[in-house]
Amino acid sequence: MSLAVAGSGGAGRRIGACGLALAGLAAALLAGVVIGETALPPLTVLQVLANKVLGAGYALYPVDEGIIWNYRLTRAIVAAACGAGLAVSGVVLQALLRNALADPYVLGISAGASTGAVAVTIAGLGAGLLSLSFGAFIGAVLAFGIVALLARAAGGGAGAAGAAQIVLAGIAGAQLFNALTALIIAKSANSDQARGIMFWLMGSLGGVRWPDVWLAVPVAVAGVLIVALHTRALDAFAFGSEAAASLGVPVRRVQAALIGSSALITAVMVSMVGAIGFVGLVIPHAARFLVGPRHGRLIPASAFMGAVFLILADILSRVVIPGQVLPIGVVTALVGAPAFAAILVRGGRRL
Repeated sequence: MSLAVAGSGGAGRRIGACGLALAGLAAALLAGVVIGETALPPLTVLQVLANKVLGAGYALYPVDEGIIWNYRLTRAIVAAACGAGLAVSGVVLQALLRNALADPYVLGISAGASTGAVAVTIAGLGAGLLSLSFGAFIGAVLAFGIVALLARAAGGGAGAAGAAQIVLAGIAGAQLFNALTALIIAKSANSDQARGIMFWLMGSLGGVRWPDVWLAVPVAVAGVLIVALHTRALDAFAFGSEAAASLGVPVRRVQAALIGSSALITAVMVSMVGAIGFVGLVIPHAARFLVGPRHGRLIPASAFMGAVFLILADILSRVVIPGQVLPIGVVTALVGAPAFAAILVRGGRRL
């Protein structure tokens, strides 16, 4: 009887936590729509949603309705999907590589995705047969492959030394692909294209619309679900790949599925909003501090915190300088760089 009561109590707490997380996410989305260059009343936002979703028929100014529905709501939703996806990708890479500094940005995956996206849009790679997201995916996978090969060539094996080699190789790979991106822009883009691409590369949600929502949300949800199905395997990887194999984990298949999912998430998000750094690095550590290292809790917590964090960062990017929108990557870097330094100093003995 006591075990049944304890089990029901645990289920109730999980349901309550999920309810609070959904309410917090809804509040963040509402704030992302209400707060901006021009403040809009929350009641107006709710009336626009009622008109569009339920056909309520409230009389509203067309300008306000357009700003809310076509600009701010799509921006907030894509920010949430991007934050959740990048945070979960950071969890995966930190677990698989057993390195506190691993994330899509540090390991060069974001830089590779940027190069692939720019090669398709500016240099015309694929002669129009490749989509922006697919080009970014190819670049992300290629970047991670080069980083892995470089780390192996440098003698990276198991343990802390191997993990440190992977991070160093990732830094080198990121610089390589950033240089390739700059070369493509300098060679193939005109002045207007170059200005727009450079702003986009620093992270911009200004151009996202509903078609981007219909791509970003399914990719983020699918990626998080795939990772969530491998929570026990990720827990096993905390003891190393050999220990995971001894526990019955199909190491190569799981690594391919999880790294492929992380690369796909990163590629799709980068193709929409540019290379936003530090989300995949900082958020997993913050979530781990709150809920512990078990991935059954860490993955949903990271997804929720990443979504809320990037919505709030987007709000700051629109209001911190009146009349000007900052690249969202600037905001995340201002928060993430000090956190990166703190993680580096605290974890230096383990790298």
